[in-house]
Order: sequence, then C-alpha cells, then structure tokens
Amino acid sequence: MENLLRPLIVVGGSVVLTLVIGWATDFLLRKADERHHETPLWGLLRRGRIPYQLLLCAALLRGSYDEAQLLESRREGIGQALTLVLIGSAAWLVIRIASAIVETSYTRYANARAHRDPARVRRVRTQVTLIMRVVSAIVGVVAAASMLLTFPAFRAAGASLLASAGILGIVAGVAAQSTLSNMFAGFQIAFGDMVRIGDTVVVDGEWGTVEEITLTFLTVRTWDERRITMPVSYFTSKPFENWSRGTPQMTGTVFWHLDHTAPVDAMREKLRDILRQCPAWDGRAYDLSVTDTTPNTMQVRALVTAKDADDIWTVRVTVREQMVGWLADEHPYALPRVNTADAILPPSQNQNGHRPSQDGVPHQRRFHGSTRPER
Repeated sequence: MENLLRPLIVVGGSVVLTLVIGWATDFLLRKADERHHETPLWGLLRRGRIPYQLLLCAALLRGSYDEAQLLESRREGIGQALTLVLIGSAAWLVIRIASAIVETSYTRYANARAHRDPARVRRVRTQVTLIMRVVSAIVGVVAAASMLLTFPAFRAAGASLLASAGILGIVAGVAAQSTLSNMFAGFQIAFGDMVRIGDTVVVDGEWGTVEEITLTFLTVRTWDERRITMPVSYFTSKPFENWSRGTPQMTGTVFWHLDHTAPVDAMREKLRDILRQCPAWDGRAYDLSVTDTTPNTMQVRALVTAKDADDIWTVRVTVREQMVGWLADEHPYALPRVNTADAILPPSQNQNGHRPSQDGVPHQRRFHGSTRPER
C-alpha cells in the first residue's frame, strides 16, 4: 500500500502545488494590472504563466522524484527528461519576462513621444525588435548547449570540440558568409537609423511600407497588399528611396499634355480652388507652370505639398482628376488634338500603278466599259 501511495502523493502533490502557486501568482498579477493602468507590465507578465507553471512542476518533480521510488530502473532516463524540461521551460520563461520588460519600456517611450517625434519612435521600435530577436537567439543557444551538456557523451566530447573550435570557426565563417553579412547588416540598420519599421520606401521601383525587420531579411508591404522580402544587406549595399527620412512632408508633381491654347492663368486659379477643397493638402505651397513644349502640345506641371507620402498621393490624384474634368467641361479646346489633312501624292504614279489626278485622287481604269478600282 505504501509503494502505491508514495508515488501518488509525490507526483500528485507536485502537480497540485504547481497549480496552486501558478493560480496565486496569476491572481496577484491580474490584481496589479487592474490597479496600475499606466503600465502594461503586469498584464504582459501574465503571458509567462505557462512556462512558469511548467518550470515549477519540473523543479518539484526533479527534486522529489527520488522519494517517489517510481520506476527505479528508469530513474536516470526520467531524471534526464525532467532536467531537459526544466532547462527548456526556464529559457522560455526568461524570454517572456525579457519581452514584457522591453515592450513595457517601448510603450512608455512611444506614448511620451508619439506626437512630437514619430520618426524617433519608429527607430526605437526597430531597435527593440532586433534586440529581442538577439536576446531570444542567445537564450535559445545557451539553453540548447545546457541540454546537450547534460548528456555524458557530449561532456566527454567537449574537450575535442574545444580543441577544433578554431578550425570549425573558420569553416563556419566561410560557409555562413552570406548569413553573417546579413546579420551585421541588420545591426547596422537598427542602430544606424537607415530604415525603420513603418518607413515609406521605394525599392526596385516598388513603393511600400517597411513591415518587418529581422537579423537576416526585411519585408516591405506594397500599396496593393503584396509583400516583398529581401535580405537586409540590400539596404547597406544598394541605393533606395526612404520617403520617411527627416520630416515626412513631401512635394508632389502632376503633369498634363495640353494644346497650346490652354488657359494657363485660369488653370492656376482652378488649382488653388481644388487644393482648398482637398483635406489632404497641407496648405504649404502650390504652383503651376509650363515646363516643356512640342510641335503639337505643351507640358503643364503642377506642384503640390502634403504632410506625408499617403496624403501626397491623394492630393495628386485629386488634382489630376478634377483638372481634367474641368478642362473637358469648360475649355475643351485645351485638350490635346491630332491635326489631320488629306494626303497629297507625288506627281508620278504610286507603287500600285495609280496615276494621281489634279486633286490628288487616283484615276480609275476601265474594265469592259465599266469603271471600277483595280484590285
């Protein structure tokens, strides 16, 4: 009877104690979150309740397993498994706690500077994201190494691995040259303020917004909801347009090809009226000028301003559409036209054998007393 109750008490007691401690900790964190609305730290710490309970359970079972006297022949294997679970859950919990602390710090910073310096907030967000990825990678590597060192075979091979670490490092460096270059490029982007999450960029002729930055790749979300993924080393080795650098204010252009008789002065007044009714125009400046001419048309350019890239697009399409509609309704003669005239053939016969008449119309040949054109 004792042999049956002992493992039941040990294992059951560990599980029950884990659930009680986990519930009590979660209850305290929930109460703290309700009292402190100014910080999301306590609510974010609740995300770690699963690895926390797993860590508690593994630690309790690992410490009391010898007292249970259960499966004596499998003691080493079960102890090894509990140790691996203990290391893995501890690494998981450390990552969750670090993520909660970093995200809380970023949230406070963003709330304080979101309206005054949005570019700085995006820069810090990019740095925080990459730092968390580095921390997660380091904790994962340390946890994996700790798990491997729990096996006697790996401990015995540790000396030989350390002896050949120099050669392995050279080989790994050559083999992972591209990966390492992308990793260092990721740090350069994060702390060099080249491009940030939320920036509007133009890459290979594609306009979009930076959606994600990792240590090895960067994702750009285009205006039509496509995702362009490219290595981060691209942004350190090739030129690209970053419309969010400095101030987000932008100046846009709108072009029309019109007839030479187009009323330019009236178009300037109409441009002013269109911009005054366009909410996306920031009111800084506007202009309309004739920038080029051809034998048939002239090129008219309008300059407009807006507070960011999204608004400048709205202003440009609004001005283009309403100006064309106004010209078509009020000044149709200003729209480009194609001048045509009757062709004048040379005095000699053309290649089909037609002999032109005085008015340029070819003479017709007679067939059996009737007149019809030659086929």
